[in-house]
Amino acid sequence: MSIELKKVSKQYGRELAVEEVSFSVEDGELVALLGPSGCGKTTVLRMIAGLEQPTGGDIYIRAQRVNELSVQERNIGFVFQSYALFKTMNVYKNIAFGLKIKKWKKADIVTRVGDLLRLIGLEGLDHRYPHQLSGGQRQRVAMARALAPRPNVLLLDEPFGAVDAKIRQELREWLVRLHHDLSITTVFVTHDQEEAMEVANRIVIFSKGRVEQIGTPREVYDHPASEFVARFIGVMNVFELEVRRGMARLHELEFPAAGLADGQRVRIGFRPYAVQVSPDLDHYRYRAVLRHTFFLGVMLRVELQLASGLTIRGRMTKEEYEHLGLADDQEVSFQIRQYRVLGNENTPLPPEISTAGDTAPVRRESPVDEPPASDKESVGSSEKLP
Repeated sequence: MSIELKKVSKQYGRELAVEEVSFSVEDGELVALLGPSGCGKTTVLRMIAGLEQPTGGDIYIRAQRVNELSVQERNIGFVFQSYALFKTMNVYKNIAFGLKIKKWKKADIVTRVGDLLRLIGLEGLDHRYPHQLSGGQRQRVAMARALAPRPNVLLLDEPFGAVDAKIRQELREWLVRLHHDLSITTVFVTHDQEEAMEVANRIVIFSKGRVEQIGTPREVYDHPASEFVARFIGVMNVFELEVRRGMARLHELEFPAAGLADGQRVRIGFRPYAVQVSPDLDHYRYRAVLRHTFFLGVMLRVELQLASGLTIRGRMTKEEYEHLGLADDQEVSFQIRQYRVLGNENTPLPPEISTAGDTAPVRRESPVDEPPASDKESVGSSEKLP
């Protein structure tokens, strides 16, 4: 293990910012700490760096307990969101700063800075000052400065948050290549789900100072451990239904509810990709009108409105949309091929239930049997993932 945290906590007065957090980072791994603002992820990163001291628990770097070691003794490279470059120093001097503090020989400093300038693709810009660089270039200089002393671990705090979308995408790709070339153990903090999914080998998801789930991008997306994870990683349609005669119902929607008493409320959640649409009105179980299509690049988001007024979000590729010949205000049929029965945000999620192949027409009920028109639908915090 390059990094290991064992039941690490951090308290500020009466506020418990981090509560018994435990996880490990393998040598050469790139791990993202992901979560909403105020969830404790940056505090954890700062404790690993030595910028904050844990209230409880232990932190190990390369099997050495470092709780009492200073920042300098931990041999860690740290990159801040704000770059924190010295405005009065040029690129060369910014990168060389830490090496001079460590009393490297001048010839070794020249060689090391030259190597790093080539690595970050800024050869010939060593005499420029930070204000003469773009945001992406400044972030590369900050990265080079952190890498200069050959740290055991590289820590990045929201590294791409201060640049625009295009530069952020380029920096993500550059970070992946850099990590592949150097194989340095890297931990970075982000609140951007797409960024974590694209860049990290594994993701540690935080909520309210606790670890909700640890896994690969595919694991946390396909097999979320809790409703919080399911709704934070991507988007989820969520409805509250009432059980009647063995089925959980909300207007036209119905799901099997064996073993539940009539009148009991149950919450159902499903991903937009679980919604399958057809222009053939007899192909799938439910009917709706395709009210809006939102272009998101490769993927499209569609909003389906049922006769009762319920709105369901779906996702499909641009090619699938064109192949089906879909258009706004078109009547379509659809099915929900898989769903989950939800508890609350802190309880484990059961496996998805498949309904694929269920194309029987829905039984229409009289308005008297239907629950109140106000549904409980909500959508997760990201609109970026399929």
